[in-house]
Amino acid sequence: MGIETGSNFGGSNASFMSAILVIEELAKVDPSVSVICDVQNTLVNTLIRKYGNSDIQQRYLPRLATDTVGCFCLSEAGAGSDAFSLKTRAEKKGNSYVINGSKMWITNSYEADIFLVFANVDPSQGYKGISCFVLEKDMGVKVAKKEIKLGIKASSTCALSFDDVEVPAANVLGEGGKGYKYAIEILNEGRIGIAAQMIGAAQGAFDHALPYMFERKQFGQSIADFQGLQHQYAQVAVEIEAARLLTYNAARLKEGGSNFVKEAAMAKLFASQVAEKAASQAIEWVGGVGFTRGP
Repeated sequence: MGIETGSNFGGSNASFMSAILVIEELAKVDPSVSVICDVQNTLVNTLIRKYGNSDIQQRYLPRLATDTVGCFCLSEAGAGSDAFSLKTRAEKKGNSYVINGSKMWITNSYEADIFLVFANVDPSQGYKGISCFVLEKDMGVKVAKKEIKLGIKASSTCALSFDDVEVPAANVLGEGGKGYKYAIEILNEGRIGIAAQMIGAAQGAFDHALPYMFERKQFGQSIADFQGLQHQYAQVAVEIEAARLLTYNAARLKEGGSNFVKEAAMAKLFASQVAEKAASQAIEWVGGVGFTRGP
């Protein structure tokens, strides 16, 4: 829950690379569990650690490191790829802000008690009017039903709505008007986490299918002995390892304080392509069994 969070807040005090390895290993078994861990660690915890003042850190990091789920609330119906054309508004009223608007595609939101919400305080400033607020569910955050997805089903994805939700001014994360900057920086780190998830998913599919290929007999031999299939799984194995090295390199650069933005984007792109290929190939390799699912 709090891999990089300091031990003084109840976390593991581990490295960014450690978080990436955990995300990858979890995804080998269940990418849903992996993405829960990914969002909690590379987005939510990191935002609060990097930009939260001591009061916000003391209030929220111990909870997020133990038994509380958080979520990152940026996307809206009209603000997906164009992430900063936000319609959610935050109006200053005395020592509070009143938030109105909605979000969608918010991972972990069904289980979350802490919401990092990006809202525009001054629309005349465009994206420079965006701030990030730390909200708690009992402030009035409304969470819709879980979206029915084709995959990653154990990780909730919901729409949120905010109707005159009042949040103390003390819950502004970092500096007002810097929300866009914080989101960009944190999403760059998050891309490495998603790449790790994709590597794990690819490796999990590969590892699950390969033993079956040695067990399945056709024409008097295991199907793994057919050279045409050997070419296929050799190629997938090479691509998984290449994606892994791209991801680890991006994590290494990030951890060392070097520029890693390009490498993070490359790792996420390639790892997601490899995951799709590995999963599709694994289904084909096991034949008709690939069209079934376990209990």
